[in-house]
Amino acid sequence: MTESYVKKLSAILLEAITDKDPLVQEQVCGALCALGEAQPVEVLSACEEHLWQHEKLAHPYRTMILRAMETVVSSHINELDKDVARAVIFLASSEMTRVKELVYDWQQAASNVLVAAGKQFIGKVMEEVLHKFQPGALPHYFVVQTLASLAASNVFGVVPFLTSILSTMLPMLSMAKHDTMRVAFCCALQNFSESTLEYLASRDQAPDPTVRRDTFAADIFSAYDILFNHWLQSREAKLRLAVVEALGPMSHLLPSERLEEQLPKLLPGVLALYRKHAETFHVSKSLGQILEAAVSVGSRTLEAQLDALLAALHAQICVPVESSSPLVVSNQKEVLRCFTVLACCAPDRLLAFLLPKLDANNERTRVGTLQVVRHVINSAASQMEVKKPFILSSMRLPLLDTNSKVKRAVVQVISAMAHHGYLEQPGGEAMVEYLVQQCALPPESEPQKPGPESEGLPEDSVRAVSVRTLYLVSTTVDRMSDVLWPYLLEFLTPVRFTGALTPLCRSLVHLAQKRQEVATDAFLIQYDSNAALPSPYAITTRLLTVSSNPYLGDGRGAASLRLLNILHSDIHPLLGHRWATTIPLLLEHLDEHTEETLSQKEWEEKLLAFLRDTLAVVCDNTWICQLSLEMCRALPCYDGTPREENFLYKCIGTTLGAASGREVVRKHLQELLETARYQEEAEREGLACCFGICAVSHLDEVLAQLEDFMRSDVFRKSTGIFNIFKDRSENEAEKVRSTVILCYGHVAAQAPRELLLARVESDILRNMFQCFSTKDPALKLCLVRSVCMASQAVCSSAKASAFHLSRKVELVAQMMEFIRAEPPDSLRTPIRKKALLACTYLVSLEPALEEQVQADMIRGCLHSVMAVLPEPEGEDGHQESLYLDTMHALEGLLTSLLRRNMTPQGLQIMVEHLSPWIKSPRGHERVRALGLSSCLLHHFLEHLHISALVPFHNLGLLVGLFSPRCADLWPATRREAVSCVHALLYLQLGYEGFSRDYRDDVAEQLLTLQESLVQPDAATLFHACHGVAQIIAKRLPPEQLLSLLLTLLESLGDSDKNCSRAATVMVNCLLRERGSMLQEKVPEIVSVLRSKLQETREEHILQAAQHSVYLLASQHCAAVVSSLLGSPLPFDSHTCSLWRALAPEPSLTLQVLGLLLEKVSRDVPFKETRAFLLSSSPGREATPLPLAATCALYEVLSVLASGPAVLELYPQLFAALLLRVSCTLGVLLPRSLQAKERSVGSALAPRSLEPCSSAVGALQAMLLRGGSEDVVRCMELEGGWQLLGTSAGHEEGVTRLASAMAKFAGPRLPLVMKALVCTQSSVYEIQRVTSTAFLAELLTSNVVNDLMLLESLLDNLAARQKDTCASVRRLVLRGLANIASGSPDKVRAHGPQLLTAMISGLDDRDDPHSLVALEAMMGLARLLDLVERQDLHSVLLHVAIRIRPFFDSEKMELRSASIRLFGHLNKACHGGCEDVFLEQVVAGLVPLLLHLQDPQAPVTNACRFALRMCGLNLQHEELAVAFQKHLQESRGLHFGEFLNATCKLLMHRFPELLGRLVATSLFYFKSSWEDVRAAAPMLTGFLLLHAEPELQPQVDLEQITAALQLLLKDPAPLVRMKAAETLGRLVKFA
Repeated sequence: MTESYVKKLSAILLEAITDKDPLVQEQVCGALCALGEAQPVEVLSACEEHLWQHEKLAHPYRTMILRAMETVVSSHINELDKDVARAVIFLASSEMTRVKELVYDWQQAASNVLVAAGKQFIGKVMEEVLHKFQPGALPHYFVVQTLASLAASNVFGVVPFLTSILSTMLPMLSMAKHDTMRVAFCCALQNFSESTLEYLASRDQAPDPTVRRDTFAADIFSAYDILFNHWLQSREAKLRLAVVEALGPMSHLLPSERLEEQLPKLLPGVLALYRKHAETFHVSKSLGQILEAAVSVGSRTLEAQLDALLAALHAQICVPVESSSPLVVSNQKEVLRCFTVLACCAPDRLLAFLLPKLDANNERTRVGTLQVVRHVINSAASQMEVKKPFILSSMRLPLLDTNSKVKRAVVQVISAMAHHGYLEQPGGEAMVEYLVQQCALPPESEPQKPGPESEGLPEDSVRAVSVRTLYLVSTTVDRMSDVLWPYLLEFLTPVRFTGALTPLCRSLVHLAQKRQEVATDAFLIQYDSNAALPSPYAITTRLLTVSSNPYLGDGRGAASLRLLNILHSDIHPLLGHRWATTIPLLLEHLDEHTEETLSQKEWEEKLLAFLRDTLAVVCDNTWICQLSLEMCRALPCYDGTPREENFLYKCIGTTLGAASGREVVRKHLQELLETARYQEEAEREGLACCFGICAVSHLDEVLAQLEDFMRSDVFRKSTGIFNIFKDRSENEAEKVRSTVILCYGHVAAQAPRELLLARVESDILRNMFQCFSTKDPALKLCLVRSVCMASQAVCSSAKASAFHLSRKVELVAQMMEFIRAEPPDSLRTPIRKKALLACTYLVSLEPALEEQVQADMIRGCLHSVMAVLPEPEGEDGHQESLYLDTMHALEGLLTSLLRRNMTPQGLQIMVEHLSPWIKSPRGHERVRALGLSSCLLHHFLEHLHISALVPFHNLGLLVGLFSPRCADLWPATRREAVSCVHALLYLQLGYEGFSRDYRDDVAEQLLTLQESLVQPDAATLFHACHGVAQIIAKRLPPEQLLSLLLTLLESLGDSDKNCSRAATVMVNCLLRERGSMLQEKVPEIVSVLRSKLQETREEHILQAAQHSVYLLASQHCAAVVSSLLGSPLPFDSHTCSLWRALAPEPSLTLQVLGLLLEKVSRDVPFKETRAFLLSSSPGREATPLPLAATCALYEVLSVLASGPAVLELYPQLFAALLLRVSCTLGVLLPRSLQAKERSVGSALAPRSLEPCSSAVGALQAMLLRGGSEDVVRCMELEGGWQLLGTSAGHEEGVTRLASAMAKFAGPRLPLVMKALVCTQSSVYEIQRVTSTAFLAELLTSNVVNDLMLLESLLDNLAARQKDTCASVRRLVLRGLANIASGSPDKVRAHGPQLLTAMISGLDDRDDPHSLVALEAMMGLARLLDLVERQDLHSVLLHVAIRIRPFFDSEKMELRSASIRLFGHLNKACHGGCEDVFLEQVVAGLVPLLLHLQDPQAPVTNACRFALRMCGLNLQHEELAVAFQKHLQESRGLHFGEFLNATCKLLMHRFPELLGRLVATSLFYFKSSWEDVRAAAPMLTGFLLLHAEPELQPQVDLEQITAALQLLLKDPAPLVRMKAAETLGRLVKFA
């Protein structure tokens, strides 16, 4: 291959560079680069020549070519000779300066070529560039820009030229008038300066080590003079920034004396730019470089500039930092770098400037100043060492600042101070206290979204930063240990530091552990030298109290307990061993739970148990009294935290209970009563709990103290000995009374039971009675609660049965008064619940209540609770919980009352009270009443004791009351009703003498029915009600039947229609099951039902009339059928019901079905007509008689009882109805009925009259009645019924029906098949199609083989191969192929016959759409693996040749089937195909590979399969493995990579196929599918890429090139891209 071919390829690509699509342009550029990888010189020459020859080529395309050249030059710079380099350099230089105007992309691309060449040919590049950089004339912008870029990319190559460049440039500076040009010069000077500094820093590696800084000093100063004194004053911001960027590095090259001389002007000049520019990063960076240069030469004039410098820099540090702006953040860093320089050279001046600004009014000023202070502390530690006291004293004002940003900055300063020893100085304690104060700030209520002004995420809040800082300082800064310990202990007890408890405890634990490691036996706290520290009692009280709310404040419970544990020796010497066991258990409990799962009550009990255990271990009354005193003192600290305060009261009660001095106990109790804040509910509760807990050990003292308090002036609202009560109002006095009453309740609940009975009336209830006249709700609630607690405590006593409560009636009356005072329709307070509970306990005590009192109590309680309106769902969980608790309390009360009269009469009394609520029109009242009834009945049943066999005389009444509710609108009511009936039946069994654990099979069926009652479907409900009635009928005593029926009949008028219907269902069931016993009542009942039919048209009443029709039909079947068939179509609901009445008796049903079947089968199904007034196309109308018979069949078959008759006529019905469906497809109603159906609508017709739908419905009903429910269900799941009734889907519907029949109705098939075979010669083509489709599908199932139907089926199908209908011929082929699925073992025996049929189908010429051929291909694919190999080999080649044209068919199905069959042909060879067939395999490779990109997924999947199979026959193991690995249908495929790998393997193993494969690939360059057309050049390119050069004669490169060149003009961008990519690969043969 000659050099000219590469140039030709390059020329083609260069011509295509003008493509309109940017992606194609990029690909062309990539292809040029690919050519350049192999032949860089030729490609560069071609590009150069193209650009020279096409002077008028637009600059965007010239830019693309130059970019390609840059890539080639950069990659192969070492391979270029001087001549090529010179030409490229000259071209790039010319392109760069072709036009004077700036065309950035184009000229930048040319400049980049020069910079790339300059890495190797710096001399030639500099020669060319400097040629255009002549003295006396302004150079092109990009000449200067290129010099700048060269200086940055090749320091050692450019710096030696700088002397001459600078000497030439300096005069040009004054000539530059345009800002753009000036910017270029500034950039060049910046790069020159930076390169020089880098050169000087690496002088030992430089080519000319003699270069010195002063070599450039004069020229740099001259440039500096122009830049600073002239250009810096420009109005153009971009120029000013370019100047200042250059001045920074230039300042390091200025002579020392010149720099010293210029600083007084230079620094103000640079600082002035801060006012002119919003983005100041470059100014700050340059200023930092200038300051470093000034310090490095020991400038003396810098001091005079300090004030201005500090002011300007400080203003910059005070600019708000936006996290979204990197330049602002970078500017802050540069400004701080400047402060570091100044801190090292003038620390006193710096601090004198900074520290007063801590008192500024502006927030940003204070924050910025603190940032600088922190930075200086860290970066100039040695200079700041002697300034520590001064800096500390200056921080006093910031500590008082309330601004959150300032606080955060202060904390950061404190962190820096801690690391550098500041906090060890006097005044350091204030810093620590401040840090703790910030830790105590309330946590953010919710995360704040960072806005434009925010400086960080929520994690950077003041509190979060402070917590992290305190922990880090405590744990990582060793020098802080003595500062923080034990000083941090002082912050434990003050309330204002509560929020900091968790971090405090964690830090203290760490500090204490470090101390323990040093001295294990010594006390951690030395109180002699630290008088301000909290006492052990205060620490214990504080840590134990806050632990009651353990997850608050980041888990302060666990932190407090850990600190308590480590301080055990300081708390008390005896506690170490015990706490080492108990505290870890508490911590483990916290770890096992979360805030949501932890039971507060259980946790507090554990803590109180821990406290009791601690007190028992200490066993020192003095220590215990001191602890209780400290706890009492701490109470005011928890005024704002009710939970902790309540728990602290419990701790006080526990501690006082452990104290041994009675006088001490009474004194403390008196103080608690005097100082309590009675207006606070939590404090009242806590005080009551405290008294209750204390009463466990000191009952007498507690009661005596309460008695004294009750006698005090507080209760007489006058001044007395307690001055604190002097100004209390009536309301306040009520609060005090509430508290005392609550105390009595808790004392009663906690007191030892053996002491309580003697004191409850005399000391507790007596004082409660004094307050019952109150109207205060809070006092009422306390009274009710206390009575409840007292009565419950009495009931729980072992001697409760012998206890006589003399004022029981008064207490019950008082509770009822409280209940009646509550609003009946709402529930807002727990008064009702507590009063009900109190009544429950009181009822069980002696003496018993009178009957009237008891009845009034029941009515009052029911009215108070049952009428409460339900809360809207999801609104208030607390209200729902209160209501449930109240209902449970009512349930307990009624159960307690029933327990005192466990007789049928007692039960009847309770149900009578509930009866009005059971029948209530309001659902929520019914469900509550039924729930209570169920509980009472089950309680009665569980406690049933029968001493003699007596009748349960009210069973019928009770069952009649509850059973209709089984169909209530409310599911809960239905469930409870069944539960009631279930309990009543077992009660009856109990009264009959059966044991309590006896389980009756019939009664237990109710529980099964109960599950079905959950469904809201009416039919399900009434079916279940029927079952309930059957169960009742089986177990109801005969003497109870009449009362039950009368009760049920009363329910017919129930306001709930569901219950009314349920009553009718149950009456009918009872009459059917037990009607012989009530013979005289039957006419009356039937009469009632018939009248109901006239009035209401209800279904359950209509059933009574149907019996008459049944009797008539039993005598005159034919006449009835004829008469009903004469009824007008469509049948109304009455006619339909009468048809259904003929089904219950099998013998009668058989006659009816036979008559209707005859009408359907023998009459003409439709008649030809012409559409009226619309067109001349023929249409079909159904004939009336078969249509009516079909509708009647549906009605009869829809009755369950018709099953036996259907079974007898199963095959005839199935065949007739299936063919009826087929011949009514698209058939219209008779014209007379069309108008009638439109006018009548569906009001009277329960079903559509459409002929096909009627037939499908009848077929469904027939299968259901014939025991083929699974067939119907299967068809429904697969959508078969919808398909069956449409012309387009009928064939598929028949197929699915046949499949379902074979699967679920196999034994029926012989007779069904016999009936259908008889119809295969039908004059109606559609019937032949239907029967053939059904029979063909049967062959997919093995059931035909099991039933020995295979041979006859094959014969019948083979006989239809020459049918005039193409659809029949196609279905015959499908059926013959189905044997592969149904009876694969029989394929070999019939192999020749099957193959012959399929090949005949391939050659079918009478099918213009090739559907028969498609079926033949799919059939062959299924059969190939199963036939004998010798049978297959004779047809293998013929089939392969015959299907090849279908590979590229426009129809997706034909492509997919032919390609998949080709795969099966390969698979059938098993790797041992003959050479003749191997030729077909090779010929198919290209189409298969390209159709992997087919737009249709089935085709691509078929290609994957075919290629996997072909791989086995190509005798190339690696290729076969690759196909198997990458072409699995479930695996994603990267087509390009796969094609590349495949072509590589093909060319390695079959190099001789190159020409053939490429020629086939060229054919697809003209494919109609875009993706295939794009894949074809890819395949060609990969084949050529991996072919050896000596194979070149096999291919016609000119033809390939021409074809690819043509594809470059393809309308699809993707195709053009792939063509360009392939052209780049042709370089292989260059």
